[in-house]
Amino acid sequence: MKKLLVIHTGGTISMSQDASNKVVTNDDNPISKHQDIIGQYARVEETHLFNVPSPHMTIEKVTQLQHKIIQCVEISEYDGYVITHGTDTLEETAFLLDLLLKIEEPVVITGAMRSSNEIGSDGLYNFISAIRVASSNDASGKGVMVVFNDEIHTARNVTKTHTSNINTFQSPNHGPLGVLTKDRVQFHHHPYRQSSFKMINHQLYVPLIKSYMGMGSDLLEFYANQGVDGIVVEALGQGNLPTTCLHGLKQILDNYIPIVLVSRSFNGIVSPVYAYEGGGADLFEKGVIFSNGLNGPKARLKLLVGLSQNMNHQKLKNYFEE
Repeated sequence: MKKLLVIHTGGTISMSQDASNKVVTNDDNPISKHQDIIGQYARVEETHLFNVPSPHMTIEKVTQLQHKIIQCVEISEYDGYVITHGTDTLEETAFLLDLLLKIEEPVVITGAMRSSNEIGSDGLYNFISAIRVASSNDASGKGVMVVFNDEIHTARNVTKTHTSNINTFQSPNHGPLGVLTKDRVQFHHHPYRQSSFKMINHQLYVPLIKSYMGMGSDLLEFYANQGVDGIVVEALGQGNLPTTCLHGLKQILDNYIPIVLVSRSFNGIVSPVYAYEGGGADLFEKGVIFSNGLNGPKARLKLLVGLSQNMNHQKLKNYFEE
C-alpha cells in the first residue's frame, strides 16, 4: 500500500455551513475525521500547512508548499502527495507548483464546491478520488494534477468554469487527462512536461490587464511609469487590441518591459494572424510575446517564473512557446 502525505491548506473542503447558511472556517478539518475510509486506499500522514480560503493564497505560500514537498522528496519519505485547497485559486497554485517542481512522484490537488455539512457535499468524495489517483502506479511523472468530480486534469490546462457547480473544473481545448471509475484510475494520455525551475522572485511586479472595446492607453501608460517587471494582457479574439491603447503599449515596449499576450476568449489560443493596426501580426512585429494557450492568471505566473531566471526577450519568447 502506497504511503502518501496529505497537505491541507484550507478552502471550502475544510469549512462548514453555519445556522445562517454562511460558509465559515473550522479549527479542525472535517476531512481528517474519515481515517477509516481513507485507510482503505493508502497509508496517509497529514500536515496542516495553512488554513486559509484560497483568495488569501499568495506566491509565498505556494513556495512554502513547494519547499515542503521537495524536503520530503529528498529523503524519499512518501510515494505521492495530495493537497487540499480552496477552488478559487486552485488552478494557479497547481500551475505554479507544476512550474516549480520537477519530480516523478505524483502531486494531486483537490477541493470542494460544497462545504462539509452541506447536502451533496463533494469534499470527501474528491479527497478519496485524489488519494486513489496519487496511489496509482500510472500517476508518476505526469506533473501536478487536479482531481475533481471523477476527472483528472493537468495543472496547465485546467480552469474553474463555474462559480458554484461541482463540475466546475474543466480543460478547454484538451479535455481531462484521465478519469476515475468505481474500480480503476484510467489515464487517456501522458502530458507534455514543461520546463521547471526551482526559484521564483517574490518581489517581481507583473500585473494582468483585460482588454475591451475602445480601451484607452491610460492604464498601460500608468504601468509604464510604475516600475513593473512585465505585463500580461488578455487581448481580444486571437490576439488583437484596439488602436486606442497602442500608445501606452509602445511606451511599455520602449522601456524594454516584456508584454505577454493571451486571449480573453475561453477557448482557442492567440496567433499573429491579423495584419491591421493593433492586430496580432502587428503586435507580434512590435515585440509582444504570444502565449501558447494559457489563460491570463497562468501566463502571469509563467512570466514571473521566467523573469526570475533572468530570461531575456528571446528566451521568454521560447519559454512561452512550450
